[in-house]
Amino acid sequence: MTIRWLLAVLVGLLAIALNATPAMASDRGTRDDLVPESGAYFGSILQWGSDSVSDQADRLGAPSAVYQREVPYPLTPDEKNYLAGFFDQTAASGSVAVVSLRPTAPLADLGSAQAQEFVAALKDVARPAGAPMYVSFAPDMNTTWRPWGQRPDAYREAFRTFADVVHDEMPEVAMLWSPFWGGDYPFAAPAPAQAGADTDGDGLLSAADDPYAPYYPGDAAVDAVGLSLYFDATGGVEARNVVPGPDDFVTRLRGTDGSGAPDFIDTYASAQRPLVIQTAAFYSASASGPGELEVKSAWWRQIEAAVDSEQFADIGAVIWQETATTRGVVGETVIDWSVSLSSDAVRSAFVNDLRASDLVLGPVREPSGASVSSPRVDGIGGWAIAAGVAAVVAALIVYAARGSARARGLRYSGVPSRDSRIDLLRGLAIVFVVVNHLGLMSYLQIGTQEFLGVVSGAELFVLLSGVVLGLVYRPKLVSGGIGEVVIRTAGRSWKLYRTALVVVVLVYFLALLPFLQGQAVTTFTDEGTGSAGPGATGRVYDLYAGADRILQYPVDPQVVVDFLLLRMGPWQFNVMGLYVVLLIVSPLVLWALGRRWWPWVLGVSVTLYVVGYTTRVRLLPSQFEDSFPLLVWQVLFIVGLVGGFHRREIIAWFSTRVGRVALIAIISAAVVFLLFSWNNPYAPAPGDPRLGLISDNAFRGIYAGLFERTYLAPGRLLNVLVLVVAIYALLSAYWKPIAAASGGFLIPLGQSTLYVFVMHVFFALIVASIPLLNRGDLFINTVANVLVLALLWGMVRTRFLFGVVPR
Repeated sequence: MTIRWLLAVLVGLLAIALNATPAMASDRGTRDDLVPESGAYFGSILQWGSDSVSDQADRLGAPSAVYQREVPYPLTPDEKNYLAGFFDQTAASGSVAVVSLRPTAPLADLGSAQAQEFVAALKDVARPAGAPMYVSFAPDMNTTWRPWGQRPDAYREAFRTFADVVHDEMPEVAMLWSPFWGGDYPFAAPAPAQAGADTDGDGLLSAADDPYAPYYPGDAAVDAVGLSLYFDATGGVEARNVVPGPDDFVTRLRGTDGSGAPDFIDTYASAQRPLVIQTAAFYSASASGPGELEVKSAWWRQIEAAVDSEQFADIGAVIWQETATTRGVVGETVIDWSVSLSSDAVRSAFVNDLRASDLVLGPVREPSGASVSSPRVDGIGGWAIAAGVAAVVAALIVYAARGSARARGLRYSGVPSRDSRIDLLRGLAIVFVVVNHLGLMSYLQIGTQEFLGVVSGAELFVLLSGVVLGLVYRPKLVSGGIGEVVIRTAGRSWKLYRTALVVVVLVYFLALLPFLQGQAVTTFTDEGTGSAGPGATGRVYDLYAGADRILQYPVDPQVVVDFLLLRMGPWQFNVMGLYVVLLIVSPLVLWALGRRWWPWVLGVSVTLYVVGYTTRVRLLPSQFEDSFPLLVWQVLFIVGLVGGFHRREIIAWFSTRVGRVALIAIISAAVVFLLFSWNNPYAPAPGDPRLGLISDNAFRGIYAGLFERTYLAPGRLLNVLVLVVAIYALLSAYWKPIAAASGGFLIPLGQSTLYVFVMHVFFALIVASIPLLNRGDLFINTVANVLVLALLWGMVRTRFLFGVVPR
């Protein structure tokens, strides 16, 4: 691997030399810059898991003046990193940031200490430092669909507490109070009112109550007011596309639409408290009714007309929800709220109208070059790097194929009973897994997160587990028959299942300790790359929901069932359930392979993969099905098992003329995948250099269509297969220098991957509980990653707890 790592360093240095941009001074401005001198700022809420400021600027011709991102409160370490990336983008585009807080704890538990901690983190990552921004505290607090909704007394107190800290620590920040339009208030049938919500004194929360006043924290706490005012005529029931009436926006804002909602702008907005509108218009391609352009243009033109009018001078910003695949609770309808991600006709019409209106695009202050985004190499420099990589690979192939005595001296010559090349590959895979699961943004991520292609450690781990099983059990099948194989695999599966149960329960109780940050392993924050899609970005899942019932007496039997079925557990560990199930079915596969039925085995496996990929069917109730659907991920394990079982025959075939041609094609494909992955606009760590041979929009489109991870899209599946073959060939031809450089570290880890996998969960919990590692310092985090890997290696070498933890 020395050549690969050296190449990575050279790429980084060349990228910085060719394309790094010197930092520019940023005009921070004052809080007056949160609104333009005339008109209103145009803002956007992007799908942050799959879209970016630069991509949207390409679509609009300029960046939005304002960008909004939702984050949890309290702030998790991962979300702090995402927030830093958000500020990086807004600073680089010269745009105003809106940070929207989503409480993840009861409002009564969010006091001054939590506010101080959040504001300290905000000051840490805000870019440029001291620039004015909005902080929207728990918006839509008057609704039923927000967990903090319709609790006015608790809400006002929490808002004021947070605002006091913000005003003391960050005077440049404007506290934004933003309810949802109250025309459908209280969004449910009349019910007993929460304290403070009953404004008409009848004891019920109903349409007769004021939808805004009980939730208003007071003039001293509020610096700006917002309103979520969407056009959606579905009533939450029937999905249908409707063209807005000619005055719908104004009458709803003024309270003259007959709904009973008060005049919001006259009551709450003023020159001192500008109004920020969050909006979009409902459209679904699967619903009946008018077309997309007719629906959306009618709504945006009403908004533009209001902004152009002197009667609505208090509107300071209009923030459009630019999400293309938000899933609404309207049957199974997919709602497209966006304007710039839509058809060319919609985007063109919107941009033309936007330019002709008084809505102001960015930049609104000098863009900041003090960005942590990746150096990008495009044009001649990018193609030079691609050509250089291809030339190096071609030289390695030619040199290995020459067959000279010196070249032969570099080849693999291990003992037949154990393939050290597989051990080294498994060691590399488990290093990728550990670095990713520790969750620390570090320089080590540059070489481990989709650097060798669009492949993560999980795919390598599952594939190579199958390879090892095929290697180990072929001789046992020949010597002892299927009976011995069944006994051995069943025993190992049972041992792994017991281990999984112990880890799941132990982690739950450890997470209860006050000095450990248990949420790092007991919750999972969606990055928008999973089965729920980009619209779920930022969603937090409780992986131990209901687990506290195990502490009750008598114990709820259901929680015991949930534990036994592995419905709970740390996200870093959930693939273990998949491995247990695959081990159970492996004797049947091995028996079929022993009868030379490998084409049928592969055919059935591929068929199941296609069924799982197209239908998204879950076979089991276990948690691993959320991240590693059985029908899909079995194909990696089965292909690996077949490959390991027939390793000698496969190697012999690659020695034939046709096989050598096929091997060169496979290596070439692996290089293409590698270069493609280097164009990824997502930087796992600041300063990670990347190529710019493919536009960000094109890359994201290809990635979403062919390389989605959870359901193992065909491109990702092909990538992992060709990558393993290519690296195996590299190790075969250049084993001695590679083993000398990395074998002493990777091979022991690869020989004990299950042990390392079990133990790394506890290291993830420890790392998350060290405050020093939550500050985002890349050097310190890199040192921490290295230390954890070194400790795991030392534990393997000293056989620590080998009698207890499976290897």
